[in-house]
Amino acid sequence: MDKQQIARMIDHTLLKADATKEAIVKLAEEAKQYKFASVCVNPANVATAYEVLRDTPDVKVCTVIGFPLGASTPEVKAFGVKDAIANGATEVDMVINIGALKDKQDELVERDIRAVVEAAHGKALTKVIIETCLLSEEEKVRACKLSVRAGADFVKTSTGFSTGGATAADISLMRQTVGPDIGVKASGGIRSYEDFQAMVAAGATRIGASSGVAIMQGEQSSSTY
Repeated sequence: MDKQQIARMIDHTLLKADATKEAIVKLAEEAKQYKFASVCVNPANVATAYEVLRDTPDVKVCTVIGFPLGASTPEVKAFGVKDAIANGATEVDMVINIGALKDKQDELVERDIRAVVEAAHGKALTKVIIETCLLSEEEKVRACKLSVRAGADFVKTSTGFSTGGATAADISLMRQTVGPDIGVKASGGIRSYEDFQAMVAAGATRIGASSGVAIMQGEQSSSTY
């Protein structure tokens, strides 16, 4: 991959509770400079990011829904999607109801995901965070299958706020489960170009990281051009 292709796989992310407006503006300016796929920010920061990026349509504004616990109702998540879209978001990363998945309430989990997909329909790309670090292998597979059935565009490993982040093994399992037509996003703990390479080799098509600039600088230092 060339530098542009690498950048187009990165969601440049800042989801910390203490993120200031200045920090969000800086994030968006970096995304504009490197031409990342998106910036990923909390819902309260969507409008700020959009103002910086409104004249850079190739860099999307992504936000998180039901974050980081996933324990909101489907109706609340759907409302959050509509509000985020109204403020300029065109990608949404939602956290599933993890407890419901563990209780094998598959109908509820699918309804939860579908509520977000339907609220976003035609206006925003949807990614489903399954929080792999809290799941067994069987639960990871089931969560991915429910996401596909509900019409999601991507499955995603992690919030980055739980007990662990992305692993190459989980990415490989998710890719095998969803097949070639659904995106797989690796997030949580990806801090270097080497981490990036490992996730892409395992099957990731998008990377969520707060270290987007470091990844690009690492790629530049290791490249031959």
